[in-house]
Amino acid sequence: MSGPALLELDSISKHYGNIIALTGVTTLVNAGEVTCVLGDNGAGKSTFIKIIAGAHQQSGGVMKVEGEQVLFDSPRDALGKGIATVYQDLAVVPLMSVWRNFFLGQEPTKGWGPFRRVDREKASQIAKDEMAKMGIDIRDTEQAVGTLSGGERQSVAIARAAYFGAKVLILDEPTSALGVRQSGVVLRYIIEARNRGLGVIFITHNPNHAYPVGDRFLILNRGRSMGNFAKEDITRDELIMMMSGGAELEALTKELEAASGGDESIARVAEEFADELEERTETPD
Repeated sequence: MSGPALLELDSISKHYGNIIALTGVTTLVNAGEVTCVLGDNGAGKSTFIKIIAGAHQQSGGVMKVEGEQVLFDSPRDALGKGIATVYQDLAVVPLMSVWRNFFLGQEPTKGWGPFRRVDREKASQIAKDEMAKMGIDIRDTEQAVGTLSGGERQSVAIARAAYFGAKVLILDEPTSALGVRQSGVVLRYIIEARNRGLGVIFITHNPNHAYPVGDRFLILNRGRSMGNFAKEDITRDELIMMMSGGAELEALTKELEAASGGDESIARVAEEFADELEERTETPD
């Protein structure tokens, strides 16, 4: 791909006093691609988001936006560079209409001076058109956001970020609280955002959601990078194995076996772990 990446991180670290929250993290985000950041709870995903979104500054390493080295002082700085974040709570107001949530204080107006007022028709049409670009047909933009499904609420937040000039879109665990069908809907929205030329950062703990849509995979474990892979360099099974932590799974199996003390129920769990570890470490003939 010609030209610099939309976002590039080189050996990013974050320390809180003598606590190391993140260290040696390197990855990049290209236009029209999805970079998936995977890790369990405590892996450092939240710290990673806060640094890119401008909430925290890195303690070390270099971050570049379109080739220009940056150090954000606030989330407003990040937004000014085209980096928008959609958090798990979505920052939507359930009782407000779809179009109101789409603009949230940035509504188009008509008239002048003391007669200036919100242009409801224009705002409603823009919201409807932008949602359509994400592949969703909102029946009525006057309906409350709270009446939409979880996947549809995600689409409002994603379309809003794209409309207001986002180049890099960070999605914080967008499928974590959704069922199978709605998770599939959100993954489709991620693909639509990628197809519109955005660089998408998909934060998730689920490799089964990440692999189908991802172009690049950054795996975090306790604040450290376990690898930064292009899709052609890692298989889905390898990604799952790195995420589950083969060595940790083996250690847990031995601990369960030692702790069973003749308890058949615990022994069965240990056996299941052992079987799962064997399946994941088997190599095909």
